[in-house]
Amino acid sequence: QVQLVESGGGLVQAGDSLRLSCAASGLTFSTYAMGWFRQAAGKEREFVAAISRSGSVIRYAASVKGRFTISRDNAKNTVYLQMNSLKPEDTAVYYCAADLSTVVYTTIPSYDYWGKGTLVTVSS
Repeated sequence: QVQLVESGGGLVQAGDSLRLSCAASGLTFSTYAMGWFRQAAGKEREFVAAISRSGSVIRYAASVKGRFTISRDNAKNTVYLQMNSLKPEDTAVYYCAADLSTVVYTTIPSYDYWGKGTLVTVSS
């Protein structure tokens, strides 16, 4: 069965960095576009970043552009989210998602599989 397992979340101070990882299994990883979404308490889940099958196309939400970097290692079946200059408003549960597409989408219904999420908390 398909599994996406996020790791790397934690409690940090504003200005610090974290790297999230998402390990995939049960699918042919290189045939899926991968995305990161987040959901803060009391808010809707929102798009953060996504990367195409080969890594050639990358998209970011405006709120994280210039601070976050998405990457993937198809040999390791893993997608990463490097988060720098973290702000309190980045506090959320971060979810990894997989989409069997040849292009990169930013919408939740486009994604076929989801991880359970990892919590990132950024203090002032």
